[in-house]
Amino acid sequence: MAKKASSFAALGGLVYSTDAGRHCPDCGKPLAECVCGQASVPQGDGICRVRRETKGRGGKTVTTVSGVPLPPDQLKELATVLKRRCGTGGALKDGVIEIQGDHVELLLGELLKQGLKAKKAGG
Repeated sequence: MAKKASSFAALGGLVYSTDAGRHCPDCGKPLAECVCGQASVPQGDGICRVRRETKGRGGKTVTTVSGVPLPPDQLKELATVLKRRCGTGGALKDGVIEIQGDHVELLLGELLKQGLKAKKAGG
């Protein structure tokens, strides 16, 4: 039976840290610095799926755009353009653009105008 650590010092110092952010599974570098190609363009069918979600958000409505076939730097620019177009806040998490509020139709039109294939997903 393993002996139980009696103090934080016995655990090796670091207990929890959010310093480094998300990492590439292959090279271990942060996704922004990844050069191995793993974090470049996400694999998929090339169709952006726009859906409205409320689950796990305290009843607040969020519109998500997933499956955008762009590298991370262009995806970040697109998220900024979409947030500005809707006039709301949002985030980019794991390649999924989240826009606060119900903006499905507006985002569909904007993505089509940008030259991306987009369709409404969900109910």
